Amino acid sequence: MKKTVLLFLTCVLLPIFTFAQIIENVDFISPFHNDVAAIKKDGKWAFIDEKGNLIIDFRSDLATTESNDGNYPMFSDSRCQIVEEKAGISYFGFIDKSGKTVIEPEYLNVYNFNDGKAIALKLDKRVIGKNTALGKDMVDYNYFEVLVNTEGEVNYYLTQEGISVVLDKKYLRATPPITSKYLEDDLYAIQGKNKKWNIIKIEIKK
Repeated sequence: MKKTVLLFLTCVLLPIFTFAQIIENVDFISPFHNDVAAIKKDGKWAFIDEKGNLIIDFRSDLATTESNDGNYPMFSDSRCQIVEEKAGISYFGFIDKSGKTVIEPEYLNVYNFNDGKAIALKLDKRVIGKNTALGKDMVDYNYFEVLVNTEGEVNYYLTQEGISVVLDKKYLRATPPITSKYLEDDLYAIQGKNKKWNIIKIEIKK
């Protein structure tokens, strides 16, 4: 009889203990955003869900966002920023909650998503001539502040005039700032060259 009871308890309790997940020696745990929380360990970041399951393993390319609780990666609209360095210059994109890259790192700066849209700095490359001696195109780079959707499509140009930039780490030593601001719903504030603000409502069909 005792053997039968022990066998029954083993069969019932074993699955419970077998599926328990323990994440040890974590250095930082963020508040939950978009149903997930960022955790930091040994200089890398990962994400857990509300049950404590590790949904995105520790990685070094997650970009942090400054908040009142500290600087850490966060999801918004099921998208989290990633950053990739190329020739000493940082380029930003986004992953989804599976860890898959859904927007390639090609923007000079990005904000987190709000209501399906994110402000980003989009590069524009223009050939202005040819260096016959070297046999290479002479190119000019400008960036614009744009709105992108969660699939990475550019929906709207917030700035109509580009800002010239040299894609060389000797000249571009820091991430260029984004000046436009998300206010509420489809309302945005755009700063002009005179440092004055224009408020515009942008309704994009989904």
